[in-house]
Amino acid sequence: MSKDNLHRYLFENADVRGELVQLEQSYQEVLSAHNYPAPIQNLLGQLLAATSLLTATLKFNGDISVQLQGDGPVSLAVINGNNLQQLRGVARFKGEPSSDGDLQQLFGKGHMVITLTPTEGERYQGVVALDKPTLAGCLEEYFAQSEQLPTSITLFANGKQAAGMLLQVLPTEGDHNAEFEHLEQLTATVKAEELFELEAEEVLHRLYHQEEVRLFEPVAVTFSCTCSRERSASAIRTVSREEIESILAEQGKIEMGCEYCNTNYSFDSIDVAAIFSNTQAPETKQ
Repeated sequence: MSKDNLHRYLFENADVRGELVQLEQSYQEVLSAHNYPAPIQNLLGQLLAATSLLTATLKFNGDISVQLQGDGPVSLAVINGNNLQQLRGVARFKGEPSSDGDLQQLFGKGHMVITLTPTEGERYQGVVALDKPTLAGCLEEYFAQSEQLPTSITLFANGKQAAGMLLQVLPTEGDHNAEFEHLEQLTATVKAEELFELEAEEVLHRLYHQEEVRLFEPVAVTFSCTCSRERSASAIRTVSREEIESILAEQGKIEMGCEYCNTNYSFDSIDVAAIFSNTQAPETKQ
């Protein structure tokens, strides 16, 4: 079965569009750098699927960030991605979150921030409260506020696989509520096992066998971290030379780690001298 793909589809006889995403390898790569408990694994899986679905709605080239923040056991969960469906993510938590906790139990009082950053044009940021028991419910509220388009979202994750579906009315004239509600009811019957185990075409046939559905070519979803030795060197360059020399004298080297993929970048005194003389630091990755 082909996993890590996003599938877009349209209904020929209704002004409604859909998306279906199935993730495995990209999901495992997000989890592999950290020892997350099961509730965090499931949360990140749903958030990863959700961000992929949202990224597919972008009408521009650029980046997207879906970030959840709160004062509960989980203080942060974020997935960053772009229009190429390249995603990465991380979570911060304390203690052992409840395995049967809903979104509010995990985050306490919190909010979701969705940031869209086009390659060209102005940055947009939308904020909604985490006042629904599920991530899907909060995302539906985001669409209701930001785009005023009826939207239905379904998300599943089990620590090994993640999947999701999005159904949305197209921005056309007329009242499409009846046809949307009908398709929404059909979509709501999907089971996690179906999305985890079946090909996308079979899932859509099971759900919409009485509808005319046009399925487009899938788009690959991948894990991609944007950290690099060059970016770490640039960060060092923003700190005063005196402070950097002080750290070197105390620790013998500068250590910089990526929170997303846990890659560590180490710079000794020779590397630092090269950085501040505007020459390239040696290409060694530790």
